[in-house]
Amino acid sequence: MAANKQLAATVRSGTGKGAARSERRENRVPGVIYGGGEAAQPISVDYKTLNQLIYAGRFLTTIFDIDLGDGKIERAIPRDYQLDVVRDTPMHVDFMRLKPGSSLRINVPVHFEGMDVAPGIKLGGSINIVLHTVELRVPADNIPSSITADVSAMQIGESMHISAVTLPEGCRTVVAEDFTIATIAPPSKADEAAATATAAPAAGKAAPAKGKK
Repeated sequence: MAANKQLAATVRSGTGKGAARSERRENRVPGVIYGGGEAAQPISVDYKTLNQLIYAGRFLTTIFDIDLGDGKIERAIPRDYQLDVVRDTPMHVDFMRLKPGSSLRINVPVHFEGMDVAPGIKLGGSINIVLHTVELRVPADNIPSSITADVSAMQIGESMHISAVTLPEGCRTVVAEDFTIATIAPPSKADEAAATATAAPAAGKAAPAKGKK
């Protein structure tokens, strides 16, 4: 299992809009760590660092060891963040404490493979991805970055359900329903017409007569 990312933070004594504005003037982003049966802890983090982490991707599925100083480390995962509506820069961030043995619900990306060899796609069908992410309950100690769906055997008109995907150990779907994540749709009328039009000239060419110069 990969090591948790490190993130330095400062404990905030003040709360409210005034205190938050003061932090932002210092190029820091106000936030809070909550959950785990403990009181919420107001914090602030460096603006540049947080901005890079958010736009690097997978921020909401990354576990952090948050260093609060004086030897105190909080193991937590981001649960939400707010961006400025005009500049798309971080304004606030929420972290949830992770205790040993705990689990949480997160949306995990689905990666589809085998589209280049799927019979249904080779015959002119197209893949319709119903869900790009799936909500799972996962162990806090083993949060998957993604799950993989293999569509290499799918035919036109077939559907793939979540039960066909092998989930990582300890992970399960939040709902009991065996929901659809992808289908192979048949070629559209326009696609069929274009294919027919392309094939017609070649089929209509007469072979040259033997012996004719």
